[in-house]
Amino acid sequence: MPPTYYKEVTKILRNAGCTKVRDGKGSHEIWRSPHADKHFTVPTTLKSRHTANGIMKQAGIDTKF
Repeated sequence: MPPTYYKEVTKILRNAGCTKVRDGKGSHEIWRSPHADKHFTVPTTLKSRHTANGIMKQAGIDTKF
């Protein structure tokens, strides 16, 4: 079973001040970052390290997996 990054990513996002706005379509959530001042999606089935790094970049957070 491949590792899932969802719990780690959401924990880092919450600690950085990001907030979950709403549930999106399917297995996605819409989040807002005060650092980048924009919305971005986070899949609840996050299995790719590259996608996790992309989410961090969209949120304006310098964290790499």
